[in-house]
Amino acid sequence: MRAANIIRSLPTSTHGVLITYLSDAVDVSELSKFLGTNIVQLHGDIEESELAKLRRIDPYLTIIKSLIVQDDNLLELENTLKIMDPYVDAYITDTYDKKTGSIGATGRTHDWEISGSLVQVSNKPVILAGGLTPLNVYEGILKVRPSGVDVHTGVELKNGRKPSKLVKEFVLESKRAFNEIRSI
Repeated sequence: MRAANIIRSLPTSTHGVLITYLSDAVDVSELSKFLGTNIVQLHGDIEESELAKLRRIDPYLTIIKSLIVQDDNLLELENTLKIMDPYVDAYITDTYDKKTGSIGATGRTHDWEISGSLVQVSNKPVILAGGLTPLNVYEGILKVRPSGVDVHTGVELKNGRKPSKLVKEFVLESKRAFNEIRSI
């Protein structure tokens, strides 16, 4: 209930995003409605049929699907794009950590060449995530040319807090890179 109250208190220019590993269309839709958000970021494995169902039962829901980058899975991710394209509005890349088996929120970067290739072949916007910090986001944006960037652990202290200084540095470096791309 606390998350729903926070989302409902956001200014209209700000959108809450449900980040979930749920794979059942009805569950995703119901949780999104309960929280009062119309944007969902799907990070778990989800069947094509469930994505189609989610699009049918909640046609105005903005769906962002994660693409987990591993060492050499570009062909697999390109196939995922083809399958999921009719149902999603955007993609977000993230990193697989083979040491821990974690997918996302690893604090590690992945092969940006793979993300760059996905940007080139995707019909939908691709957001770059995975190990981004104020120190590397500029380079990542110039190399990958994503539609946007996402940060979590890259501006987080060990206690879980995200100091405004780090967040501001990340935003400034991101803006600098996107402005440079636009001027080319």
